[in-house]
Amino acid sequence: MVSFNKVTRVIAGIAATALLIPMAACGGGSSSGGSAAPADIPAAGTDDGTEITLWTRSPLERQAKNAVKAYNASHKNQVKLEIIPNDDMEGKVGGASQTDSLPDILAGDVVRIPYWASEGIFTDITKQIDGLDNKSDLQQGHIEAGTVDGKEYTLPFITDVSVMVWNKNLYKEAGLDPEKGPSSIDEFVEQAKAVAALNKDGVAGSYLAGQSGGALVFDLFPSVWADGESVMNADGTEATLDNDSMKAVLDAYKELANTTNGLGAGSKEETGATWTAPFANGNIGVMPYPNTSSTALFEAEKDGGFEVGVTPIPGTKEGKTSTFLGGDAMGISKDCKHVAQAWNFLAWLMSDDAQKEVFAANGDTASNIQTLKTAYDDADPRVQTINSVIIDGNGQTPKSAAFNEAFNAAGSPWQLLIQNAVWGDGDLKADNQAITDVLGQ
Repeated sequence: MVSFNKVTRVIAGIAATALLIPMAACGGGSSSGGSAAPADIPAAGTDDGTEITLWTRSPLERQAKNAVKAYNASHKNQVKLEIIPNDDMEGKVGGASQTDSLPDILAGDVVRIPYWASEGIFTDITKQIDGLDNKSDLQQGHIEAGTVDGKEYTLPFITDVSVMVWNKNLYKEAGLDPEKGPSSIDEFVEQAKAVAALNKDGVAGSYLAGQSGGALVFDLFPSVWADGESVMNADGTEATLDNDSMKAVLDAYKELANTTNGLGAGSKEETGATWTAPFANGNIGVMPYPNTSSTALFEAEKDGGFEVGVTPIPGTKEGKTSTFLGGDAMGISKDCKHVAQAWNFLAWLMSDDAQKEVFAANGDTASNIQTLKTAYDDADPRVQTINSVIIDGNGQTPKSAAFNEAFNAAGSPWQLLIQNAVWGDGDLKADNQAITDVLGQ
């Protein structure tokens, strides 16, 4: 596995099911960002009272609002934040790119960033990124995602990672150790089946977002990486899912699908819109989960809700774990008329103080590894566990310009692979080739 500072492949949280809109009007990846020329930007940017516009996706609304609130309270510049519904992001960006009306700063799902960057959506800020004193400590997958032909266009905005969560109350009822989550895929199945065997109305062992390609990569890829296997080749043009680890993961979910109460009702049809709700409502025993949604679980627990356990996502071999290093990366758009002011926001958010104030203080995951190591001593132990999946260097972020079409989009070949493998008679080799056919276009 690669270290945190060398992560260059495979991510993101949670990606939108997207309507594909051509972006030919933006030009190619060799563009330096249209009329915005960042060559003379001061190292810290300019803070002179300018209003800066920022778009971000709705799943990360809370974290984005925290960042904007902290910046606006301490700067003359003011960021005007617009929250875009997850499923509307692709269409809105596509339309705005063709009418030169993108916001000053655009944040988007890190798996979509490679395509946007290759289409000239962003301004080239290589000089500014390389000039950051702490660049090597930042989430490298979010920088690499926006790197085209050696030019760097993006920095991390909000980091999201996948972890395994379990309902300690249901574990106690099922006779399981409530303090021990699964340390292998086999244990995951065993523990899920134990909860399923409770035969409680509305309660299931696990849950799977069967119609959400983005949630499925976030949930399932880490187990493959934990085993040392890959999901794509190095340049993101070929799928490599026809391996023993992927087969074992798919077989595990198929076994649960064939077990009474093994997978929660609606798993096969789940589009991602209510993906985390069944667990949050106390109806699921154990499942992979986004850390950006875990804070709400911990807060609900304080108010009398069920107890939650957190552990890294395991592979087939006990003790081997990984995570999907996802979330949103951000860049200065090609249409930005206030590049120096926009850079002031980006540079500020990368600073150690801002990472502590915006993320650590709110129990969220920072994008700076030094902050993860030093600013969470008093945090909930489960937050420390979440941070550990980044610090240990086993997480990855997938990178392909065609990732959306191959994996995230509605009806993608990846989504069909899961439907076939879990609820049908899958042919992993053929379905893997269908993904390769899209990646290689």
